[in-house]
Amino acid sequence: MDHTFDRSSLGAFLRTRRTALQPEDVGLHRGQRRRAPGLRREEVAELCTMSADYFARLERGDGPQPSEQMVAAIARGLRLTPDERDHLFLLAGYRTARRDLRLQHVSPGLMRVMDGLAGTTAQVMGPMGETLLQTPSAVALLGEQTQYTGNARSATYRWFTDPAARERYHPDQHDNNSRTNAALLRAAVTRDGPGSPSADLADILLRTSDEFARLWDLHEVGLRWSETKRFIHPQVGRLDLYCQLLLEPDQGQSLLIFTATPGTESHEKLTLLTVLGTDRFAAEAERHQP
Repeated sequence: MDHTFDRSSLGAFLRTRRTALQPEDVGLHRGQRRRAPGLRREEVAELCTMSADYFARLERGDGPQPSEQMVAAIARGLRLTPDERDHLFLLAGYRTARRDLRLQHVSPGLMRVMDGLAGTTAQVMGPMGETLLQTPSAVALLGEQTQYTGNARSATYRWFTDPAARERYHPDQHDNNSRTNAALLRAAVTRDGPGSPSADLADILLRTSDEFARLWDLHEVGLRWSETKRFIHPQVGRLDLYCQLLLEPDQGQSLLIFTATPGTESHEKLTLLTVLGTDRFAAEAERHQP
């Protein structure tokens, strides 16, 4: 940490970014009573998962120095570009954002898409298979996947090292998922080269997973995830879903959207999970209110 925390400039920057962000940019309705430009402080605070009073103090320039995790949450809540995010970290007294926090920053384009998918089962993945953001329905379907740290942030690492990572996937897809994970990681190592995060991950898995080592020796490439996914959920049982993929090439991020054929049992179960996830999310938000 560098102790050049510029309260005044931080407050001014937050204020300009808040007023520049429109309700439509984050999936909110403008309403007839809205007169001031941009978002309200309360709306931004909710997007950043913090109290409105805390955000107001930062904006006024009389708040305490926010932690790096809080700065990262503000950057995401305000839909900042990578350059704006780095500027925010500097104003908050951190010369550079930690690498893991930089990787967690979801691109503004994908954030805008996610804002319109609140009632959909969707999540944003990073280039190493890190789950960066989930809708409440995605949490209900797959479990909370954003809390992992270290190597476990990678879904590929968890697949080969943690049996719990496979529990919600139908057994008849395990083999294909393993082969695809290995093939995609091999392609990433070839693309990124020795010493890259993907190469480091492959070295770790070669030492810790016999299954991965066996598949690595096959030198398979060109495998892709199947659009059809079969899940076994502990509450609703089997679901047959379709998975659509949207790529954000500049940051290597991808958006996964899970859907089911209307009128099927899987569609009814997915709808139920959406309700359960939304209710749980609302309860958690209320519990964290100051």
